[in-house]
Amino acid sequence: MNTPMGFMGHAGSGMGFFTLIIVGGLAGWIAGMITGMRHGLFTNILIGIVGSWIGTKVAAYAHVAVYGSIRHLLAAIFGAIVVLYVWQLIRSRQTSS
Repeated sequence: MNTPMGFMGHAGSGMGFFTLIIVGGLAGWIAGMITGMRHGLFTNILIGIVGSWIGTKVAAYAHVAVYGSIRHLLAAIFGAIVVLYVWQLIRSRQTSS
């Protein structure tokens, strides 16, 4: 009873594969809109998936429970924004060298 539910009601590790792709794509797209960095669908999915992992890790360090679809999406968006800014920093250093 006290075990937090994962994304879409799955107990345990969290999201299913297709849900991960949908949330990843949505989070990557929203993060791209916020930061002004536009990418294709595949890149949005990858950025969103990596961002979801980063966002849930940061939330765990901050002692914020990430459960439910809205909190997973918000964590994924936050993480995807971090990924995009780091990506931009790396690209700007490569072009200035």
